[in-house]
Amino acid sequence: MSAGAFDPYAAMAASSPRHFLYALNPLAKLAGVAPAMVLLIFVRDLATPAVFLVSAVALIVAGSRVTRRIAAVLFLALPIGMIAIGLGFSLWVDPEIVRDTPAVLELGDWTLHRGAPAIGFATALRLGAIVALALIGGLTTTGPDLVRASVQQLRVPYRIGYTALAAFRFVPRFGHELAVIRAAHRVRGHHGGSSPLARIARGWGYIVPLLAGAIRHAERVALAMDSRAFGAHATRTERHLVPFRLRDTVFIIAAIAASAAIFLFLFPWQLP
Repeated sequence: MSAGAFDPYAAMAASSPRHFLYALNPLAKLAGVAPAMVLLIFVRDLATPAVFLVSAVALIVAGSRVTRRIAAVLFLALPIGMIAIGLGFSLWVDPEIVRDTPAVLELGDWTLHRGAPAIGFATALRLGAIVALALIGGLTTTGPDLVRASVQQLRVPYRIGYTALAAFRFVPRFGHELAVIRAAHRVRGHHGGSSPLARIARGWGYIVPLLAGAIRHAERVALAMDSRAFGAHATRTERHLVPFRLRDTVFIIAAIAASAAIFLFLFPWQLP
């Protein structure tokens, strides 16, 4: 690779010690939040998922580089999605379930009871908290690093892992080839107008050359893997190591302990 080139599959190194999430093993970030994500499925109150949501967002802001993309996901896309889900579920709640609650809106024969928005936004908060917990690892981990960690720590067969790595590399390759095809069409004057039908027709014209390029790329990848004796041995030497360190264990213990504390103090336990 030439000097100054950008490798989209390189490790996501932290720019300062404060951005500690990038230095953690991908499996640690998954194992630390997985129990809470599973238990949140069964939560029905508002406080528990709200605290998990705020805590997850705060952890992402504190331990990662808050780029425009991350900020847009956390503070724009996630709240808008939760509001839309809350309103939608408020309208879909069975009226018989909330009939005993006061009415807040009446339109003809249709009545919106107070219990319906409570159920709807509790569901939205629950989903939002699960998504926010997933984003702790999703925004600070690359797909190839997750695959490498699965092969090295979980002993996933490298035949499956390397196949996934090859699939990850197909995506930017397709983007590059699509850009080349579009440039070639513009050079030849194949604009076709700016109407929706013209755009559909222009997009349809990209399919055949893009498919041909994908087949050529797949053949080259297959030949490269065969030339390196891919699959000939049970194990394979790893070029990029994703170690599991003490800090990963500490993160898992701290995350599970914090989740247990939130459930212990906020979840409305109903004892007989």
